[in-house]
Amino acid sequence: MKKKVLSGLLVLLLLLGITSPALASSTRQVKDMEGKEVKIPKKVNRVADLWHANNQVVLLLGGQKKLVATTPLVKRQHWFTVVDPGIKKVAAPLAGNQIQIEELIKTRPDVVITSDPAQLKTARDAKLPTVNAMYTDFAGLKKSVTLTANILGGDAPKVAREYNRELSANITKVKSNLKEIKHRPKVLHIVNAADVTKVDGQRTIVNEWITLAGGQNVIKKKGNQLSITAEEIIKANPDIIIVGSSTDKQARQALKRNKQLQQLKTVREDKVYGNPQGTFPWDRYSAEEALQILWAAKKIHPNEMKDVNMVKEVKDFYHKYYHYNLSTRQAQQILAGEN
Repeated sequence: MKKKVLSGLLVLLLLLGITSPALASSTRQVKDMEGKEVKIPKKVNRVADLWHANNQVVLLLGGQKKLVATTPLVKRQHWFTVVDPGIKKVAAPLAGNQIQIEELIKTRPDVVITSDPAQLKTARDAKLPTVNAMYTDFAGLKKSVTLTANILGGDAPKVAREYNRELSANITKVKSNLKEIKHRPKVLHIVNAADVTKVDGQRTIVNEWITLAGGQNVIKKKGNQLSITAEEIIKANPDIIIVGSSTDKQARQALKRNKQLQQLKTVREDKVYGNPQGTFPWDRYSAEEALQILWAAKKIHPNEMKDVNMVKEVKDFYHKYYHYNLSTRQAQQILAGEN
């Protein structure tokens, strides 16, 4: 009799919506990259990812079917659309970097992911659970991948752990291969071919991979996308120039069009390279940084890295994480920066 009464009482409580905290809890908390605790649904099914680069992380973690909002830039990334054609149909509620809040709300996101302070404020003001996934170095990349995996749930945390292990292993390999080097060539990283005087300096993820790859960044100022003069580049006299979001041909043409920079020995000798770009450009805020460090080390120190087959590395990475079988030609196009 007593059991029946208790059982009936439990049913009544459930019907009235009065449950214990454990039964009632439909949310959980994640700590974002700012250290802010953000309450999100226990099970996340709808993700609005407004940071271009992090969409690639969602793809890598197998969560692309949960994307209900992305960015226009992601929808234009050739290799992203090859691997995930469905991204073309996902809403992109942005005008430039500004959120179109009504359009975002229409996507009914369980969580919003971004890296932009203004976007964070707009989404949080609209009472949307919003997470900052921004990072500036390899340690931060691993942490951000883990954060995104925890948001997605399911198998994503397992994939994140494997990816972080692989990133660490590639860093270790590069360090091992380059441990006997006597010289660190001077490297200049230009943001893109549209403006050859916009460069990346110290305390950036670009500087970190240049250093890991056995080079030294010729830019001593701190920060990303710094505007400098052609005279400063000539004075720095880089041994190697790497240009983001470009092919070798595009990068070399851009520098040779500049009457001052065309005189650099590096430019005359075509020691100018376009940076690979896959589902996202490899050189900044990319999960494919795991490949970038191998590629950069091989460009800067080809003899020490001759055991690394970059075509194979790219094909294996895409098969393992994106479940996509690239042809050899496609892998070569990615390495050539063709997007």
